[in-house]
Amino acid sequence: MVKAIVGANWGDEGKGKITDLLAEHSDVVIRFQGGANAGHTIICDYGKFALHQLPSGVFYPHTTNIIGNGVALDVPKLLAELKSLADGGVPAPHLIVSERTQLLMPYHVLLDGYEEERLAGKAFGSTKSGIAPFYSDKYAKLGVQVADLWNEERLLEHLQAVCQLKNVLMEHLYHKPLLDPQALFDQLMGYRKALEPYVGDALGFVHQALRENKTILLEGQLGSMKDPDFGIYPFTTSSHTLAGFGTVGGGIPATAVTDVVTVTKAYSSAVGAGAFVSELFGDEAEELRRRGGDAGEYGATTGRPRRVGWFDAVATRYGCMVQGATEVVLTAIDCLGYLDEIKVCTGYEVDGTVTRDFPVPAKLDRAKPVYETLPGWKCDIRGITDYDKLPVQAKNYVDFLEAQIGVPIKTVSTGPKRHEIALRK
Repeated sequence: MVKAIVGANWGDEGKGKITDLLAEHSDVVIRFQGGANAGHTIICDYGKFALHQLPSGVFYPHTTNIIGNGVALDVPKLLAELKSLADGGVPAPHLIVSERTQLLMPYHVLLDGYEEERLAGKAFGSTKSGIAPFYSDKYAKLGVQVADLWNEERLLEHLQAVCQLKNVLMEHLYHKPLLDPQALFDQLMGYRKALEPYVGDALGFVHQALRENKTILLEGQLGSMKDPDFGIYPFTTSSHTLAGFGTVGGGIPATAVTDVVTVTKAYSSAVGAGAFVSELFGDEAEELRRRGGDAGEYGATTGRPRRVGWFDAVATRYGCMVQGATEVVLTAIDCLGYLDEIKVCTGYEVDGTVTRDFPVPAKLDRAKPVYETLPGWKCDIRGITDYDKLPVQAKNYVDFLEAQIGVPIKTVSTGPKRHEIALRK
């Protein structure tokens, strides 16, 4: 069985905890896209951890964790993550880095920062982790695969050609120091030594696991709104955040995926620029941001304050549709217990017409929210694991959201800890 876990919105939906829960019952967990530009926060028996590239199955001794070929592999950050696990008393995980995975290069990070600096007020809100330059190079056939580290002649020749191209930008567009191919080669040889214990034939391993009817979990980063084709382009990430890409980035046959678990929050949050129709501002936003999540709404990787807003049923219904959601997990409902009333964005007004359909980016900036208001429950529900014991107003809120998005909400998270969930019958 192959199950994918993905985000319905802008990322930051609380997928880390849910991935951790699903990983407990999985044999293989595959991170299939993205890089170290976003994180999954997990609170488990060992403590609290923010994972950026490691799959969320690393806390279970029975799980094999794979960094798939669709990932932008930032080696120094991967090694730092492994060290943080060891320092936290976590046993060394079973980890395979696909030999087909491409390396995020030091110049990708430099170019990302230089371009945001050049764009100034028109910047995309990048995390400056090198993601856009990495994926640009991958599809321009300028990338370096992990396997290339063991072919020194081929690698050095490639680096010389890439530096010739990149140095034109460094010198004439950004006015920055030039790249040295030999220095890059030497740095990559250090990467080779560090990666050697982990590199393997992930594709072969995955297909053998499929033949043995193992349970495989595909773990996605960010959410539907950040997909470059179906999201709020150009304010997206540079890899595909949809479950369908898990078949490519994880080496899984398209026919093998059986379930798509799509995660959404009981309110909305986002990091970065771009349209966010139900966004709140001022004191109202700050109060929700302060109460959100386990330690407030701040990015697990960047520490940036997240933008927050009311639940957006238009965006979430669309996000579930493009993911192919078979079920939904609703997180962070416990954060709303302080509210007398809770608004839900049920439509957009675009050029005087109200629609329930999520528009293309060219129209999205003109969209205004249409709200319905529901009564709050005005009590603390954190940690409740029996769904029937939730206040009737909270259950009515879940019913309303389910009717709006058209996908069954089977799990409701009532707190940040691993087993603070209520299963809905």
